[in-house]
Amino acid sequence: MTTRPTSPTFPTRRKLVATAALSLAASLATLVPAQSWAQAAWPNKAVRIVVPYAPGGANDILARVLAEKLTPVLGQPVLVENKPGAGAMVGSDFVAKAAPDGYTLLMAASGPMVFNPVLVAKLPYNPLTDLAPISIVGSFPLILAVNESSSAKTFKDLVALTKASPDKSNYSYPAASFQLIMELVKARSGLKALNVPYQGSAPSINAVLTQEVQMTLIDSGPIAALVKSGKLRALAVTSEQRLVSYAQVPTLKEQGIDLAVNLWSGLLAPTGTPEPILKRLQEEVARIMALPDVAERMAKLDIRPLGTSSADMGKTMASEIQLWSQVAKDNNIQAK
Repeated sequence: MTTRPTSPTFPTRRKLVATAALSLAASLATLVPAQSWAQAAWPNKAVRIVVPYAPGGANDILARVLAEKLTPVLGQPVLVENKPGAGAMVGSDFVAKAAPDGYTLLMAASGPMVFNPVLVAKLPYNPLTDLAPISIVGSFPLILAVNESSSAKTFKDLVALTKASPDKSNYSYPAASFQLIMELVKARSGLKALNVPYQGSAPSINAVLTQEVQMTLIDSGPIAALVKSGKLRALAVTSEQRLVSYAQVPTLKEQGIDLAVNLWSGLLAPTGTPEPILKRLQEEVARIMALPDVAERMAKLDIRPLGTSSADMGKTMASEIQLWSQVAKDNNIQAK
């Protein structure tokens, strides 16, 4: 009996295409990290912005503006979570140690980012290595003010008065970061004044009202009503241009002092957060802060809306840490 040879089986065109597709998918899976597949779906749950301060301050307000505007464009809830404590270190450290997945962000001021590295001996986080900058969201200057009874009508008058009686001249400040700024003002202007610390803005301002001290350097919000009522006299603003709400107050530069200092607030993420997520957030922040209604809200708070690049924010942080480290060294201000 003769056995007929079996005919070879050839794959159909459809099978060949299917096999090739599976092979390609398998190859791509080995080349593209699993994290990249996850990025494509970001965000697929709520995103939280941690504010390392109590509700109500400038940082908190900025975070809530971003949360409100980001929610519809990201398609997921963006929530604000306040984690105050230890000079903003609690919330900042929490985010620095969070998973770098784009779901935990930090709205931080220059205090915990550029002043704490200079003033805190054992800082639990490193702003330059543990956090990835996204964008500086807004900035605001400080106001130098004296009691209404002071004979100083201008900043130059104040400098002259302090030089005449340096042992009777002092200033109040609510935090060490304000002290560093005031010491830089003194160095650039020749102003003479001893520093007197107070626990918070209100006691610092009250010390000028009661004439325990001759002057204070403070953010504009807490003294606005007192300046308007005439109980305090604002002599200078530290910004590059005059503030709309303090149009009568000249800048330091206008008065011959080569100095402009602004505090700022910015958005950051844990280091290791995927670059596409950081880029998307940076672009959205820039878009949001340019919106007319946001600019109007910021103007009422004397905040200049920004939306810097991540690279520019990183450069600002590094340069300011270097600047304030030198100011602390020059004035023998020790980290504690």
